[in-house]
Amino acid sequence: MKFEVTKNGTGTVLTLKERKLDMTVSPELKGEFILLCRPTLKTLIVDLSAVEFCDSSGLSALLIADRLMRQHNGEVRLVGVHKKVLTLLKISQLDKVFTIFDSVAKAQKD
Repeated sequence: MKFEVTKNGTGTVLTLKERKLDMTVSPELKGEFILLCRPTLKTLIVDLSAVEFCDSSGLSALLIADRLMRQHNGEVRLVGVHKKVLTLLKISQLDKVFTIFDSVAKAQKD
């Protein structure tokens, strides 16, 4: 799995550099979320700009990050969500769970 992590104070940006967020990527992504989602982290921004496809295992990875962050009053923010991925989030009503931003800069401001 290709990704980049940038830490900024109490926030961290994970930029996924994969076209697909599916069962080939999600186990490793879940492991990375477990490592990142510590009590000192208040905001985890997941940049999905490169992701064109997501399946249920990809959604499961994002939900694990959300659960881990909520345990210590943190928040997961999604950035650059592709139209197809956004449709999946809306169908599964996860657009109500995650805050979605157009850019990393906007996600960091709020």
